[in-house]
Amino acid sequence: MKPPYLKSMLATCLSLTLGLAIPVLAQDNTQHEGVSVGNMSIMRKFAPTGTLEKQAAAQYTQTLQQAQQQRALGPDDHPQVIRLRSIAKKLIPFALPWNERAKDWKWEVNLLGSKQINAYCMPGGKIAFYSGILDILKLTDDEVAIVMGHEIAHALREHGAERAGKAAVANFGVKLAEIFAAAKGYDPSIAGSVAGGVANVSMLKFSRDDETEADVVGLEIAARAGYDPRAGVSLWQKMGMVNKNSPPQWLSTHPAGKTRIDEIRRHFPEVMPLYARAKSLPLDRIPAYQTNVKGIAPISYP
Repeated sequence: MKPPYLKSMLATCLSLTLGLAIPVLAQDNTQHEGVSVGNMSIMRKFAPTGTLEKQAAAQYTQTLQQAQQQRALGPDDHPQVIRLRSIAKKLIPFALPWNERAKDWKWEVNLLGSKQINAYCMPGGKIAFYSGILDILKLTDDEVAIVMGHEIAHALREHGAERAGKAAVANFGVKLAEIFAAAKGYDPSIAGSVAGGVANVSMLKFSRDDETEADVVGLEIAARAGYDPRAGVSLWQKMGMVNKNSPPQWLSTHPAGKTRIDEIRRHFPEVMPLYARAKSLPLDRIPAYQTNVKGIAPISYP
């Protein structure tokens, strides 16, 4: 039987290692109109971005090939493919300033036939939407832009590299805990199990932070491209309608719907002026946003 303080001791040991994975919080000193999210995490340096982009491109190509074989890949003349690529074409120019590598990415946008409510943007600008997210949620163009901006933001902020780096550090921490426990005469397998649990909870927290950051950056990209940021609220209201049995926020890798909506609203003062400018209208002349599903009230600002 392990001493009662072993778990605390191992958690402390692991936290010293995971402490390297805390995102850099310092803000740039230069003036930036719009949202401010600070610098990217140093943990992305533990996973070379160029390598991840090549791996992502290969995986993306394989996914498209498999979808093609299953007749689940949207053809170029499919109305939803045309729609998605048109929205991406408007978003991408406003995404480039967020990452100097993005101008050299070979951007792609494709539609996969699946009932999954999902979409993603891999490192290197490889975007995919599942038909389920479009059909089940009945997304408007503004809501598509919010989803796409969010996924593009993950790639721009190099969250994939960040997560890979954090995983490497967490695994090192588990090994360190086992060595430390063995040196103290404790069972290293028990130590590894305890430390692994601490690492898992820590990784969940990092993922929630990444999701929030992607929401905020995506809002700005969408607003600058002329898509209504308030669609982020209706998007998550729709999500709530079809996702009533979501897990508690603490155990989820994604912030809960209400938390997400509150965070989106908090950034309206930063992004609504950008949207008004894109629409060439005074801010006080922007009408309330009305989505296409009954039961969701018009969303106004302020």
